[in-house]
Amino acid sequence: MGLCFGCFDGGNKRMTKEEERLASEEARARAEAAQKKQEESDNSAGRAARAQQEEGTAKESANSNNGEEVPKE
Repeated sequence: MGLCFGCFDGGNKRMTKEEERLASEEARARAEAAQKKQEESDNSAGRAARAQQEEGTAKESANSNNGEEVPKE
C-alpha cells in the first residue's frame, strides 16, 4: 500500500519564503529592540552609579576636617 506523501501535507507546517522572511525580520527587530533596551539600561545604571559616587564625594568634602582636631564639647 504505497501512499503519496506529496499529496498529504499534514497541515503544511512548512513556511513559505515570504513567511520565513517576515519571521526573520520580526526576530531581528525584537533582537535590536532588546539590545537597545539593554544599552539604555546600562547607561542609566552608569549614570546612577556616577551620581551616587559624586554624592558620596560631596558628602566627604563637606564633612572633611582637613586633618585638624575636632574640639571636644
